[in-house]
Amino acid sequence: MSKLSAVHTARIETIASAVLTVATSGEGFFEITRDVVRFLEKIKARDGAVLIYLKHTSASLVIQENADPDVRTDLVTALKRLAPAHADWVHEVEGPDDMPAHIKSMLNGVSLQVPVAGGTLALGAWQGVYLAEHRARAHEREVMLQFLGSCEHA
Repeated sequence: MSKLSAVHTARIETIASAVLTVATSGEGFFEITRDVVRFLEKIKARDGAVLIYLKHTSASLVIQENADPDVRTDLVTALKRLAPAHADWVHEVEGPDDMPAHIKSMLNGVSLQVPVAGGTLALGAWQGVYLAEHRARAHEREVMLQFLGSCEHA
């Protein structure tokens, strides 16, 4: 049987935005949870939602386990199996990992929305926010952070 907690309401008083630049070292998962938390602390967020949007088509955003790094290793392996390089792709403008990167980005998505309650990012105990780089070489990726909700007043 399901159980609904008490309902809490808050007015959207604030829309705050910033761009986070993430340097990747090549294919893999790069945790940005602390960066999102730092953004929320800087604006003194209280209750609302943070929107996280990646401005690229060959990388993606995911919420994944942050306890065991083997999970991220296995996720890279799984994505390589789903969209391998050298699979006779028509689009290879930037190399054999070009089209596979676009497919992986499409599968994972480029946006997330996470609730913020009492100034805290409402993630589960073992969850972290990751930028997934799908290209073999290093890139600088831009992530748009936007908070909608209420903030502490100075």
